Amino acid sequence: MMKWERLLTRGRFGDKPGFIPTQATRSEFEVDYDRIIFSSPFRNLQDKTQVFPLPDQAFVHTRLTHSLEVSSVGRSLGKSAGEYLLSKYPNLEKTGITSSEIGGIVAAAALTHDIGNPPFGHAGEEAISDFFKFHALGQVWKNHVRTEQWADLCNFEGNAQGFRMLVSKQFGLKLTYATLAAFTKYPRPSLISHRDVARRSQKKFGFFINQLADFEQMAAFLGIGKSSEECWMRHPLAFLVEAADDICYSIIDLEDGCTMGLVSFEETVSLLAPILKEKFDPEKLKNRTNAQNLGALRALAIGELIQETVEAFSQYEESMCKGNFDKALTDIIPSAKYLQKITEVSIFKIYRSKVVLEKEAAGFQVLEGLLSVFSKALYHQFYAPDRFSGQDKSILRLLPEDFPLKGWGEEVNPYPLIRILVDYISGMTDKYALNLYRRVKGISFPGS
Repeated sequence: MMKWERLLTRGRFGDKPGFIPTQATRSEFEVDYDRIIFSSPFRNLQDKTQVFPLPDQAFVHTRLTHSLEVSSVGRSLGKSAGEYLLSKYPNLEKTGITSSEIGGIVAAAALTHDIGNPPFGHAGEEAISDFFKFHALGQVWKNHVRTEQWADLCNFEGNAQGFRMLVSKQFGLKLTYATLAAFTKYPRPSLISHRDVARRSQKKFGFFINQLADFEQMAAFLGIGKSSEECWMRHPLAFLVEAADDICYSIIDLEDGCTMGLVSFEETVSLLAPILKEKFDPEKLKNRTNAQNLGALRALAIGELIQETVEAFSQYEESMCKGNFDKALTDIIPSAKYLQKITEVSIFKIYRSKVVLEKEAAGFQVLEGLLSVFSKALYHQFYAPDRFSGQDKSILRLLPEDFPLKGWGEEVNPYPLIRILVDYISGMTDKYALNLYRRVKGISFPGS
């Protein structure tokens, strides 16, 4: 059974064993939050798709505004859950942990929950996966890497990419183990012999195979055990991070859809009203604009969902620590059926709307095109030198200055090389990816 005293320790990834934090003015988890918010990967989220790729309207959410909102909800969830934990486990007070610090862990982890997402949202994840699964220029790498590495490449996962970025020396974040674990909703590698479909934490995977040692180090430090031979249990606070995301995208994507005219105002109200219960007063909708009403209803709905989620967490917290509870909290709260209805409407009217599908289709072309030209040039240079052309040389000069272009060849496993290429492309913003694609394909020229 996992112990809260250990799960909430302030140790930091990358510190030497035995190192004791001396930060006096801020908690270690506030330091996490600040490091994340000032990092370049987080800043890039301002131009990455939430639902509507490359939106022209300022009111439509990007990954940045979505992440800030999820973090805000996460802080509320974590602080309220922390008050419960401190009342239930008096020994926690001896560690110096406070409910605000527990809220800080959830807020920091929630702030990073989308940091590994590629351009063009979930379509971008599929585009990268499909390149290696189906494209001839992606398939050429299959015989050069190990089976588990090929599984990583054929199943790009934003959560695993996020973990890779958070532990990378490149960005120097050195987050606390507690924040890293709360971030990790899917504590397993991509290739496992059996997936337990009843366990929410095994739905996807949370780290690439070359971050296995990093994950094991984190799990050992916090005392997180395994749920099976190949999978670990979730840190209990990861359930709150997941719930914060579920709450925000359910309610706020609906709000965006209404603002975009894809869902009527009347239908939006009918979907939110059951969550509010007695707090819903149709009379208060009069004499205000639709935008004002949407904002008020959204705030009330999120407040109600936070309360229900904390109550569910309190009920199942002990079972989480034993590794027995493994469901999404928003699937078991009283408003679960209303959230499900919102999801059904959102899928049909928002996520499958023409404006979304058209831009997602363009995203597939952009990412496939970028992967094609760069991976082909790399493959020709190191694995088919007789085909290494002048065009390939020009393409490789467009890679970042620190891209490792030495030491590869027939006798060297190229998985780290391809992983770094995917880092580069998945880290692009939507507009940068689109502009670079146009240039390497000769569709537009610099300065045109």
